[in-house]
Amino acid sequence: MQDRVAIVTGGSGGIGRAVSERLAADGMSVLVAYSGNPDRAEDVVKAISQAGGQAASAQADVAEPEAVKSLFDQAEAQFGGVDVVVNTAGIMLLSPLAELDLDDLDRMHRINIRGTFVVSQLALQRIRRGGALINFSTSVVKLALPTYSAYVASKAAVDGITRILAQEVRGKNITVNAVAPGPTATPLFLDGKPQEVIDQMAARPPLERLGEPKDIAEAVSFLAGPARWVNGQIIYVNGGIA
Repeated sequence: MQDRVAIVTGGSGGIGRAVSERLAADGMSVLVAYSGNPDRAEDVVKAISQAGGQAASAQADVAEPEAVKSLFDQAEAQFGGVDVVVNTAGIMLLSPLAELDLDDLDRMHRINIRGTFVVSQLALQRIRRGGALINFSTSVVKLALPTYSAYVASKAAVDGITRILAQEVRGKNITVNAVAPGPTATPLFLDGKPQEVIDQMAARPPLERLGEPKDIAEAVSFLAGPARWVNGQIIYVNGGIA
Protein backbone atom coordinates (compact mmCIF):
# COMPACT_ATOMS: atom_id res chain seq x y z
CA MET A 1 0.00 0.00 0.00
CA GLN A 2 2.96 2.30 -0.57
CA ASP A 3 2.13 5.63 -2.23
CA ARG A 4 -1.52 5.45 -1.16
CA VAL A 5 -3.07 8.35 0.73
CA ALA A 6 -5.81 8.05 3.37
CA ILE A 7 -8.12 10.53 5.06
CA VAL A 8 -9.43 9.32 8.41
CA THR A 9 -12.28 11.36 9.87
CA GLY A 10 -12.49 11.16 13.64
CA GLY A 11 -8.88 10.07 13.34
CA SER A 12 -7.58 11.41 16.63
CA GLY A 13 -9.23 9.23 19.25
CA GLY A 14 -10.29 5.68 20.04
CA ILE A 15 -10.83 3.58 16.95
CA GLY A 16 -9.94 6.48 14.64
CA ARG A 17 -6.48 6.78 16.14
CA ALA A 18 -5.85 3.04 15.81
CA VAL A 19 -7.00 3.21 12.18
CA SER A 20 -4.74 6.18 11.43
CA GLU A 21 -1.71 4.48 12.96
CA ARG A 22 -2.42 1.14 11.27
CA LEU A 23 -2.82 2.64 7.79
CA ALA A 24 0.40 4.61 8.31
CA ALA A 25 2.16 1.42 9.38
CA ASP A 26 0.86 -0.18 6.18
CA GLY A 27 2.70 2.51 4.24
CA MET A 28 -0.01 5.07 3.57
CA SER A 29 0.28 8.80 4.08
CA VAL A 30 -2.52 9.73 6.47
CA LEU A 31 -4.47 12.94 7.00
CA VAL A 32 -5.85 12.78 10.54
CA ALA A 33 -9.13 14.74 10.53
CA TYR A 34 -10.50 15.92 13.87
CA SER A 35 -13.45 18.02 15.01
CA GLY A 36 -12.33 19.90 18.08
CA ASN A 37 -9.11 18.73 19.76
CA PRO A 38 -5.99 19.75 17.82
CA ASP A 39 -3.60 18.57 20.54
CA ARG A 40 -4.93 15.03 20.41
CA ALA A 41 -4.68 15.00 16.62
CA GLU A 42 -1.10 16.24 16.77
CA ASP A 43 -0.30 13.42 19.21
CA VAL A 44 -1.42 10.95 16.54
CA VAL A 45 0.67 12.68 13.87
CA LYS A 46 3.68 12.67 16.18
CA ALA A 47 3.27 8.97 16.96
CA ILE A 48 3.05 8.14 13.25
CA SER A 49 6.09 10.27 12.43
CA GLN A 50 8.14 8.71 15.23
CA ALA A 51 7.28 5.28 13.84
CA GLY A 52 8.59 6.30 10.43
CA GLY A 53 5.28 7.12 8.78
CA GLN A 54 3.93 10.22 7.11
CA ALA A 55 0.93 12.12 8.48
CA ALA A 56 -0.67 15.52 8.98
CA SER A 57 -3.76 16.76 10.79
CA ALA A 58 -6.68 18.98 9.80
CA GLN A 59 -9.85 20.23 11.46
CA ALA A 60 -13.24 19.69 9.85
CA ASP A 61 -16.91 19.38 10.71
CA VAL A 62 -17.92 16.32 8.69
CA ALA A 63 -21.45 17.66 8.25
CA GLU A 64 -20.23 20.77 6.40
CA PRO A 65 -19.33 20.31 2.71
CA GLU A 66 -16.82 23.16 2.53
CA ALA A 67 -14.98 21.87 5.60
CA VAL A 68 -14.77 18.36 4.16
CA LYS A 69 -13.68 19.74 0.79
CA SER A 70 -10.75 21.38 2.56
CA LEU A 71 -9.62 17.95 3.80
CA PHE A 72 -9.39 16.64 0.26
CA ASP A 73 -7.68 19.82 -0.91
CA GLN A 74 -5.04 19.47 1.81
CA ALA A 75 -4.48 15.75 1.19
CA GLU A 76 -4.03 16.34 -2.51
CA ALA A 77 -1.73 19.32 -2.02
CA GLN A 78 0.39 17.68 0.67
CA PHE A 79 0.43 14.03 -0.40
CA GLY A 80 -0.56 14.05 -4.07
CA GLY A 81 -4.08 12.60 -4.03
CA VAL A 82 -6.59 10.54 -2.08
CA ASP A 83 -7.01 6.77 -2.33
CA VAL A 84 -8.76 5.77 0.89
CA VAL A 85 -11.36 7.54 3.02
CA VAL A 86 -12.27 6.06 6.40
CA ASN A 87 -15.26 7.74 7.99
CA THR A 88 -14.95 6.88 11.69
CA ALA A 89 -16.40 10.20 12.90
CA GLY A 90 -19.57 9.69 14.89
CA ILE A 91 -21.31 10.25 18.20
CA MET A 92 -23.38 7.93 20.42
CA LEU A 93 -26.01 9.29 22.82
CA LEU A 94 -28.00 6.63 24.66
CA SER A 95 -31.50 6.80 26.11
CA PRO A 96 -34.69 4.76 26.21
CA LEU A 97 -36.78 5.93 23.27
CA ALA A 98 -39.60 7.13 25.53
CA GLU A 99 -37.17 9.45 27.34
CA LEU A 100 -35.06 10.52 24.35
CA ASP A 101 -34.19 14.19 24.06
CA LEU A 102 -34.93 14.98 20.43
CA ASP A 103 -31.98 17.36 20.36
CA ASP A 104 -29.77 14.30 20.90
CA LEU A 105 -31.49 12.57 17.99
CA ASP A 106 -30.80 15.60 15.80
CA ARG A 107 -27.13 15.71 16.87
CA MET A 108 -26.61 12.06 15.95
CA HIS A 109 -28.47 12.55 12.67
CA ARG A 110 -26.22 15.48 11.80
CA ILE A 111 -22.92 13.71 12.45
CA ASN A 112 -23.73 10.05 11.79
CA ILE A 113 -26.05 10.41 8.78
CA ARG A 114 -25.48 13.84 7.24
CA GLY A 115 -21.76 13.51 7.95
CA THR A 116 -21.66 10.17 6.15
CA PHE A 117 -23.48 11.70 3.18
CA VAL A 118 -21.16 14.71 2.98
CA VAL A 119 -17.94 12.70 3.33
CA SER A 120 -19.18 10.10 0.84
CA GLN A 121 -20.16 12.72 -1.76
CA LEU A 122 -16.70 14.28 -1.69
CA ALA A 123 -14.97 10.92 -1.48
CA LEU A 124 -16.62 9.57 -4.59
CA GLN A 125 -15.64 12.72 -6.50
CA ARG A 126 -12.04 12.76 -5.34
CA ILE A 127 -10.85 9.20 -4.62
CA ARG A 128 -8.53 7.87 -7.29
CA ARG A 129 -9.29 4.67 -9.23
CA GLY A 130 -8.48 1.59 -7.21
CA GLY A 131 -9.41 3.34 -3.97
CA ALA A 132 -11.75 2.54 -1.11
CA LEU A 133 -14.42 4.26 0.96
CA ILE A 134 -14.97 2.71 4.40
CA ASN A 135 -17.87 3.88 6.54
CA PHE A 136 -18.58 2.97 10.16
CA SER A 137 -21.70 1.22 11.36
CA THR A 138 -22.25 -0.78 14.57
CA SER A 139 -22.99 -4.37 15.55
CA VAL A 140 -25.80 -3.05 17.75
CA VAL A 141 -27.89 -2.76 14.58
CA LYS A 142 -28.52 -6.50 14.91
CA LEU A 143 -28.03 -6.90 18.69
CA ALA A 144 -31.03 -4.66 19.51
CA LEU A 145 -29.87 -3.50 22.94
CA PRO A 146 -32.12 -1.25 25.05
CA THR A 147 -31.31 2.52 25.02
CA TYR A 148 -29.61 2.28 21.60
CA SER A 149 -32.65 2.99 19.39
CA ALA A 150 -31.66 6.46 18.18
CA TYR A 151 -28.02 5.51 17.68
CA VAL A 152 -28.97 2.35 15.81
CA ALA A 153 -31.36 4.33 13.62
CA SER A 154 -28.46 6.53 12.54
CA LYS A 155 -26.14 3.60 11.91
CA ALA A 156 -28.73 1.49 10.09
CA ALA A 157 -28.92 4.44 7.70
CA VAL A 158 -25.17 4.12 7.17
CA ASP A 159 -25.66 0.45 6.24
CA GLY A 160 -28.18 1.37 3.56
CA ILE A 161 -26.09 4.25 2.24
CA THR A 162 -23.04 1.99 1.98
CA ARG A 163 -24.75 -0.78 0.03
CA ILE A 164 -26.31 1.64 -2.45
CA LEU A 165 -23.09 3.64 -2.93
CA ALA A 166 -21.27 0.46 -3.92
CA GLN A 167 -23.74 0.13 -6.81
CA GLU A 168 -23.62 3.79 -7.77
CA VAL A 169 -19.85 3.86 -8.32
CA ARG A 170 -19.93 1.14 -10.97
CA GLY A 171 -17.10 1.62 -13.44
CA LYS A 172 -14.89 3.69 -11.11
CA ASN A 173 -13.00 0.75 -9.54
CA ILE A 174 -13.78 2.07 -6.04
CA THR A 175 -14.94 -0.26 -3.28
CA VAL A 176 -17.47 0.89 -0.66
CA ASN A 177 -17.90 -1.05 2.57
CA ALA A 178 -18.73 -0.44 6.22
CA VAL A 179 -17.16 -1.82 9.38
CA ALA A 180 -19.57 -2.61 12.23
CA PRO A 181 -17.64 -2.92 15.50
CA GLY A 182 -19.02 -4.68 18.53
CA PRO A 183 -18.32 -3.53 22.10
CA THR A 184 -14.84 -2.00 21.94
CA ALA A 185 -12.76 -0.65 24.79
CA THR A 186 -12.86 3.03 23.86
CA PRO A 187 -14.18 6.05 25.80
CA LEU A 188 -17.21 6.11 23.45
CA PHE A 189 -18.25 2.71 24.80
CA LEU A 190 -16.89 2.77 28.35
CA ASP A 191 -17.89 6.24 29.56
CA GLY A 192 -20.97 6.28 31.76
CA LYS A 193 -21.41 2.50 31.94
CA PRO A 194 -21.30 0.65 35.29
CA GLN A 195 -18.62 -2.01 35.54
CA GLU A 196 -21.30 -4.72 35.71
CA VAL A 197 -22.57 -3.78 32.25
CA ILE A 198 -19.05 -3.65 30.84
CA ASP A 199 -18.31 -7.11 32.26
CA GLN A 200 -21.53 -8.50 30.79
CA MET A 201 -20.69 -7.17 27.34
CA ALA A 202 -17.13 -8.48 27.57
CA ALA A 203 -18.48 -11.96 28.32
CA ARG A 204 -20.80 -12.08 25.28
CA PRO A 205 -18.29 -12.87 22.50
CA PRO A 206 -17.00 -16.45 22.31
CA LEU A 207 -13.54 -14.90 22.66
CA GLU A 208 -14.67 -13.54 26.05
CA ARG A 209 -13.30 -10.01 25.90
CA LEU A 210 -14.08 -6.56 24.62
CA GLY A 211 -12.67 -5.60 21.28
CA GLU A 212 -9.61 -3.39 21.14
CA PRO A 213 -9.22 -0.49 18.70
CA LYS A 214 -6.43 -2.40 16.95
CA ASP A 215 -8.90 -5.24 16.21
CA ILE A 216 -11.12 -2.82 14.31
CA ALA A 217 -8.15 -1.18 12.57
CA GLU A 218 -7.07 -4.59 11.28
CA ALA A 219 -10.37 -4.99 9.42
CA VAL A 220 -10.09 -1.45 8.03
CA SER A 221 -6.57 -2.22 6.80
CA PHE A 222 -7.91 -5.23 4.91
CA LEU A 223 -10.69 -3.22 3.25
CA ALA A 224 -8.37 -0.30 2.49
CA GLY A 225 -5.86 -2.33 0.54
CA PRO A 226 -5.93 -6.01 -0.41
CA ALA A 227 -9.70 -6.59 -0.26
CA ARG A 228 -10.50 -5.57 -3.81
CA TRP A 229 -13.25 -8.19 -4.18
CA VAL A 230 -15.10 -7.21 -1.00
CA ASN A 231 -17.63 -4.57 -1.97
CA GLY A 232 -21.00 -3.34 -0.74
CA GLN A 233 -20.63 -5.25 2.53
CA ILE A 234 -21.19 -4.53 6.23
CA ILE A 235 -18.31 -6.28 8.00
CA TYR A 236 -19.14 -7.22 11.58
CA VAL A 237 -15.99 -7.00 13.71
CA ASN A 238 -17.23 -8.13 17.10
CA GLY A 239 -15.52 -11.33 18.20
CA GLY A 240 -18.46 -13.50 17.15
CA ILE A 241 -21.37 -11.94 19.06
CA ALA A 242 -24.51 -13.44 17.54
